[in-house]
Amino acid sequence: MRGPASAKPQSAPPMAGCARLLANCPDRSGIVAAVSGFLHQRGVNIIHSDQHSTDPEGGRFFMRQEFYLHGLEGSIDELARDFGREVAERYQMNWSVVLAGRKKRVAILVSRLDHALMDLLWRVGRGELHAEVPIVISNHPDLRPAVEAFGVRFEHVHVPEAHDAPRGRGLTVPEEKMLALLGDQPGEKVDLVVLARYMRILSPAFVKRFPQRIINIHHSFLPAFEGADPYRRAVERGVKLIGATAHYVTGKLDKGPIIEQDVIRVSHRHRLDELKILGRDIERQVLSRAVRWHLEDRILVDGNKTIVFA
Repeated sequence: MRGPASAKPQSAPPMAGCARLLANCPDRSGIVAAVSGFLHQRGVNIIHSDQHSTDPEGGRFFMRQEFYLHGLEGSIDELARDFGREVAERYQMNWSVVLAGRKKRVAILVSRLDHALMDLLWRVGRGELHAEVPIVISNHPDLRPAVEAFGVRFEHVHVPEAHDAPRGRGLTVPEEKMLALLGDQPGEKVDLVVLARYMRILSPAFVKRFPQRIINIHHSFLPAFEGADPYRRAVERGVKLIGATAHYVTGKLDKGPIIEQDVIRVSHRHRLDELKILGRDIERQVLSRAVRWHLEDRILVDGNKTIVFA
């Protein structure tokens, strides 16, 4: 996709021949040696390597390796098949190998607040996020002109209040429409769904279609100030920190594995409108980092928390 004409890429995409290995398994000695040895035997050059053990005795081991081999695109399937047989089975690994150069396809859901959406579209258009955005779906029509200015398809799917939403086969009717829109995109499937201040609750049935592939952003006042107008209540309470949380979405509302958080200090001098501006700014930053790490395959989920090799 392309953004406005003035936007020019500022960062180069991953070079051809690069791939990433993500793996986790019960921790035991020899895992790193086995993986490195396997890649060495095939002439692969390991560029980056990160690993973490939750406990050296009985814990779980997590690994991310980025490696290079000229012409890897043509042999990635064979390499993955051999790795599964020779290494992964022996160590009972959950694992994946992906080409680093392939752009992931990101669908964005949004309501009326546009700060997170515009930031993501701008970063993709500048080449700062190695992705493409085939579609933006909103429960309001307001943002169509802004989205289409980036050359991105915009679709309005009306979503009534939760208690009014008809249900069928576990999905709401609007969710069925959204899934149909996500499924009719040309090219490959959608790799990631980002809730860029999408102010409707997704059903567990919808979330199950995208396991660990939906990222949400919200202010950090939860659970203290739930519901409408949290910034006003934060001012009334005299909070000294405001922030944002990005997390994967699960069937439990706002309880998914946290990817990134950040805070800034505020004081009695900040008015309500100033807090909202600061809050929107930190939401943009936190969400863009979480999306970037997902796109770069830096996140592994460990139960209800994440291991982030950033």
